[in-house]
Amino acid sequence: MKILVTGKGGREHALITALSESPGKPQIFAYPGSDAIAELATRVEVPSLVALIEWMKQEGIDLCVAGEEALLVKDEGLANLCEQAGIPCWGPRRESAQLEASKAFAKAFLKKHRIPTADYTVCQTAEEARAALNRFPIVLKFDGLAAGKGVAVCPTRAEAESFITEVMEQRVFGPGNLVVESCLTGPELSVFASICDDQYHILMPARDYKRIRDRDEGPNTGGMGAVASREIVSPEVLARIEREIVIPTVQGLIQDGLRYRGFLYFGLMLTPDGPKVIEYNCRFGDPEAEAVMPLVRGDFVGYVAAAASGKLQPERIDFADGWSICVISASAGYPASSRSGDVISGLEQVEGARVYHCGTRKNPDNLFETNGGRVLAVVATAMTRVEAREKAYAESAKIHFDGLQRRTDIGQMHFD
Repeated sequence: MKILVTGKGGREHALITALSESPGKPQIFAYPGSDAIAELATRVEVPSLVALIEWMKQEGIDLCVAGEEALLVKDEGLANLCEQAGIPCWGPRRESAQLEASKAFAKAFLKKHRIPTADYTVCQTAEEARAALNRFPIVLKFDGLAAGKGVAVCPTRAEAESFITEVMEQRVFGPGNLVVESCLTGPELSVFASICDDQYHILMPARDYKRIRDRDEGPNTGGMGAVASREIVSPEVLARIEREIVIPTVQGLIQDGLRYRGFLYFGLMLTPDGPKVIEYNCRFGDPEAEAVMPLVRGDFVGYVAAAASGKLQPERIDFADGWSICVISASAGYPASSRSGDVISGLEQVEGARVYHCGTRKNPDNLFETNGGRVLAVVATAMTRVEAREKAYAESAKIHFDGLQRRTDIGQMHFD
């Protein structure tokens, strides 16, 4: 089987690793991929999405797996174009991917189908947004894709107005509206499901750490670490999430004529009033994928291939017991900026843990160096959270580069 995975970060490195370790040993390609991914997959170089589809047809690709979100809504949409070309795609059609691409679309969907979420207002101008600041803390969300950086939880009016200025006047993320919503309280939870038309399969739950510094301080990032385990949430709470959120979402997609085949990420807040949806992502989370994928057992390739063709077969895979903890090492300046070109040392010393490359490249000396905000993910698994955490940090400590940023409380905060 020939599989193409789109994307180039840690999530895609984790997905490609899991696919490569599945029975059947598929031939894997990556677009655009990275120097690290190239050790497992053949990189594809084409100038456009249309050219990529043509390349897949010529190469005889059997399955396309959408790693990142951007191509799902680019031009006509990756999945739409794959369908026209007769190539099964594990990733939703362009119109369905608006659940992630547009925060306003997602909020309207949630409201229409009576799925629990925060109250909100959609603002078209900076003046409207400032007028909607009625209580604090308050949450502001850019209505578009922003690589995980378009959301701000603002404790004060000054912070909220600063974010409004950046987003609505300076247009740091480009054109788009702003969603202003009430701030939910409680522990966050990431729930992933495979959606295949009217079928669904809930996967391993996880929790990520979005802020740059310990104790969830500092600005939001794409994620500084993650924890995955069945033990994160009780079976009773997971059953409530399935009943009140997952099932109504699947039914809502069908009712609205939004065909969906792919991973769907439910970003949730476990509030005193019950679980509520913070956001949808139309792909696997990052860095949650790096934490979840090492726990996958069984025929992952067969599972994804069958689901992309319309047959969801949960019995093909399972997840190991215990805990998986992912620790991110970020570059100097992140998340406001990121510095590239710092040589990475110690990679060869890591033992008994996974290393996924989020933002690296090889320099002329064939050494890995930084090439992005989040640089590396080190992931360790164990039967207990404490053991997995100690192993993840012990192995992360072997890796060094100038300007390295790393939280020290992944797998500890929200649990102790």
